[in-house]
Amino acid sequence: MVPMRSGSGTGITPLDEADDWAEDWHQPGGGGGANGGANGGANGVSEEAGGAIRLRDWTARSNTDEDDDARSQYGSEISKEDADVTTALIFTEGGPLGEPEPKRGRFWFSPPGGKGEETDLDAIATQRSVFDDPDLAGQYQPQPDWENIHRFDPSARWTWREERALIRKVDFKIMLWTCLMFCALEMDRANIRQAVTDDLLPELGLTTNDYNLGNSLFAFSFLCAEVPSQLISKYLGCDIWIPLQMVLWSLVASSQFTLSGRFGYLASRVLLGMLQGGFIPTVVLYLSYFYKANELTIRMGFFWTSMVFADIFAALSAFGLLHMRGVGGYSGWRWLFLIEGMVTLIFGILSFGLMPAGPTQTAGWLRGEKGWFAPREEVILVNRIIRDDPSKGGMHNREPVSPRLLLKSLLDFDLWPIYLIGLFNHVPYATPTSYLTLSLKGMGFSTFQTNLLVIPSQVLHIVNMIILTYVSEFTGQMSLIAIIPQFWAIPFLVFLRFVDTTTVSKWTVWLVMTFFLGSPYSHPIQVGWISRNANTVRSRAVGSAVYNMCVQGGSIIGANIYREDDAPHYTRGNTVLLSILAFNIVLYLSTKAYYVWRNRSREEVWNAMSESEREKYLAENWDAGNKRLDFRFAS
Repeated sequence: MVPMRSGSGTGITPLDEADDWAEDWHQPGGGGGANGGANGGANGVSEEAGGAIRLRDWTARSNTDEDDDARSQYGSEISKEDADVTTALIFTEGGPLGEPEPKRGRFWFSPPGGKGEETDLDAIATQRSVFDDPDLAGQYQPQPDWENIHRFDPSARWTWREERALIRKVDFKIMLWTCLMFCALEMDRANIRQAVTDDLLPELGLTTNDYNLGNSLFAFSFLCAEVPSQLISKYLGCDIWIPLQMVLWSLVASSQFTLSGRFGYLASRVLLGMLQGGFIPTVVLYLSYFYKANELTIRMGFFWTSMVFADIFAALSAFGLLHMRGVGGYSGWRWLFLIEGMVTLIFGILSFGLMPAGPTQTAGWLRGEKGWFAPREEVILVNRIIRDDPSKGGMHNREPVSPRLLLKSLLDFDLWPIYLIGLFNHVPYATPTSYLTLSLKGMGFSTFQTNLLVIPSQVLHIVNMIILTYVSEFTGQMSLIAIIPQFWAIPFLVFLRFVDTTTVSKWTVWLVMTFFLGSPYSHPIQVGWISRNANTVRSRAVGSAVYNMCVQGGSIIGANIYREDDAPHYTRGNTVLLSILAFNIVLYLSTKAYYVWRNRSREEVWNAMSESEREKYLAENWDAGNKRLDFRFAS
């Protein structure tokens, strides 16, 4: 049984009832105690956690003098100092919970604490969660076959110093490698932009419309592979599927060395899209095993920053690789495809050894027999994550998503507004981006100048994206911050629509395009937004994939707005882009209003319920995800 609150109405259990309470806690199906502790927490929380939960409310009240009636049950003469000593003794290794960290302390670059609102690094970092409430703890116990169950311990306590050091270690061991893998993906899917500056189109007998078709087919196949790829990753495990994807697509990317004609070009784009689809949402799911929700958003910013770094590196490497034209009698773009594809193959093979399955599964052939984390570190990693999101204990990392759960996730209408944003938000940028190198070359810049001139916009893009992501996390405003790139684009698209770019200096056009495409990027914010508002592992897995499908759908739209009969001014195309821009602004504001309305409606219903009604509701709807009345959407 799950121990309930005291019948006194105070929400606490007096000391003279402690033995009876503890006996209830040790019953089969209840807390840890003799059984739960021996089984590593598989059947409930540990005995120490029982002490922590039992005295939770009493400690808070006795220390703040807020409830004289409750304190009188322990003796009217108990002082704050006595309460602290008693708490320390009975909490045993659990101890009191920590206060929330100051907001600035949540950021990646936050300085050490010590003054004012800064964090005391030696203070307890363990945050309050449902596992500290005896009425809720039993409903949120991880499933027995959860891969981290042996490290699950609600009584665990750690300091901010330990937590920050461990997060930095995860950043170095996990985040850094995922960024490098993303660089490999970006190089193999985007090097087509460098290849076209080396006469790939005329040498293969292709037109601009063929180039558009190839980009559309790539995006469509990428889109179609998103959900199947995510389902495979949930079955095999992210640590197996991602490296396998990389090896397979690297072989296709390298084989583009032998391209000849329209069919070969289109077929290679389709195969690349099929094999690369699902990579991004799978990585997002994988990172959620190691990071809390508020930490994931900024790391998505770093993740997409690595993509831009890959674009910069691709431009620089293209400068050298395209100079290989004539080596062996082959064009430079052929060597570009071959060499960059081989680099990805190496990354894919190394990924089999550098991607652990989860926080407690880090031993491996490139990670050592004992793995990356000590037992103490594993306890901190596991419990900080599940305290932040108890739903993460509801699925094994190699547990497939059933057809029923897949359908349930697809029909989650509360995520549809973000899907719609994903479909249209980047279209005003995607179209000019895909044509940037062709446009620059058409203005008279050489092949090598063109590839170098795209770098400034990418550097500006990195800086603005990181700033935007930090501001979003700091303010907690997803919609109102993610909308900023739409306003950024207005003056530049107006310039492209109404100014004859063939009559002004090519350097003026380049400057406009540099600032235009150096805009902030809201994609990392929206990926984190989906993850937060899903509130279950299966919805997070499927939702990330569906969102990315919508993004690829937007790429298809963007790839077909500039047409050959509209060149070179693309007046019609830029008019369409301005119209989409206006629609996007309305869409973001409507999404904000929708989530505010949903939260307010739930708040009214929740506040109208009695405590017993809430407890009954939570017991019957513990797995309802973002449909729970006590869940609030990020907006």
